[in-house]
Amino acid sequence: MTSTITLSQNRMVHHTVLSNGITVLVTENPSADIIAARLFLKTGSRWEPYDKAGLSHLVAAVMTKGTEEHSSLEIAERVESIGASLGTDAASDYFLLSLKTVSADFPEMLDLAGELLRSATFPEAEVELERRLTLQAIRSQQEQPFTVALDHLRQTMYGEHPYALSGLGTTSTVEKLTRQDLQDYYKTYFRPDNLIISIAGRITPDQAVSQVEEILGDWKAPSTPVADLTLPIVTSNPTRNSIPQETQQSIVILGYLAPSVQSSTMADYAALKLLNTYLGNGLSSRLFVELREKRGLAYEVSAFYPTRLDTSYFVTYMGTAPGNTEIALSGLKTEVDRLCDAPLSEEEIQTAKNKLLGQYALGKQTNSQLAQIFGWYETLGLGVEFDAQFQAAIANVTPETAQEVAGRYFGSPYVSLLGPAEAIENLHLA
Repeated sequence: MTSTITLSQNRMVHHTVLSNGITVLVTENPSADIIAARLFLKTGSRWEPYDKAGLSHLVAAVMTKGTEEHSSLEIAERVESIGASLGTDAASDYFLLSLKTVSADFPEMLDLAGELLRSATFPEAEVELERRLTLQAIRSQQEQPFTVALDHLRQTMYGEHPYALSGLGTTSTVEKLTRQDLQDYYKTYFRPDNLIISIAGRITPDQAVSQVEEILGDWKAPSTPVADLTLPIVTSNPTRNSIPQETQQSIVILGYLAPSVQSSTMADYAALKLLNTYLGNGLSSRLFVELREKRGLAYEVSAFYPTRLDTSYFVTYMGTAPGNTEIALSGLKTEVDRLCDAPLSEEEIQTAKNKLLGQYALGKQTNSQLAQIFGWYETLGLGVEFDAQFQAAIANVTPETAQEVAGRYFGSPYVSLLGPAEAIENLHLA
């Protein structure tokens, strides 16, 4: 089953579903003799049991370390001998195998990717090595004040939901992961009807689909579908975390539960993406100008709102001198409350739109970026059409709708404070 989706600037994405369930997206772009591919599996840390947090990351770290046909060294030599790149990664809402190569070598790299998808062996020694490296990375994160404060915030907001924990997992969960856990995860989620392959570059849709068919067409899907997830419901219960540490600066974070990315929440999602840009995107953003440049409160200050399948979160944060902690907390809260109390001006809204849509366009320049964004939208269940829908939704945000959405989501914040005890305890938040 094949269809063609025409997007802005006459860009076309060809969408094909093979008989075994593999979805293939092809964006032909002959401007350079390069092909990039992103192979998405509908899994990731969201699919991990809470007591096995870090499992997706460990699978990604070990997956390229051996197959039934090739050793880790042979895989590396096969990639590097032709100057290609191949890697794996795990995120909250997906697992990714990515590759890039010159056009002539694409079939060979796709063949290797297919081998990794179907016959990775997860050698015991490699599992142990990557486990040790992961534990070192977790300990390193625990030495970073911002990461510690954000981890506490997420755990308070999400409770037992997988979004509560870092993708690396925790020391206690990673120490208990076994090779069998990795193999069970691989067997459960690595299957053709759970795979989206997004290809962009100097290749026609027919060539791309034919090559995928040749390499993965005989991969049969199991007779039973992947089991539905049952996840804890995330409800709002704002609280404050204070983490005393003898640091050179205090970390102040305000967090608010925010909508997932779904068609039904598109208007709110777009408005909050725009407000995130207005508040925290770049040196001209509201938080940077008001709190750092004018008031000299911040070493660093910003905001972010990640795109998530389930309930997301909107965060503003600041690193400041311990003596400024209380006024920094008040300053951040005042800037968020301002969005609820009065509409932004037409000029402020338009400037934020120009910045957001300009950066969005710049994020679709390379074959790797095209393969990534279209494959990601398909994996999230939004479809490639989300590309145009998102831009239209941003264009439709008005000062009044932005204020209404801010008022709906920016009530009492979750607060995470980290710094010297005398700077963070007994603070008053108006």
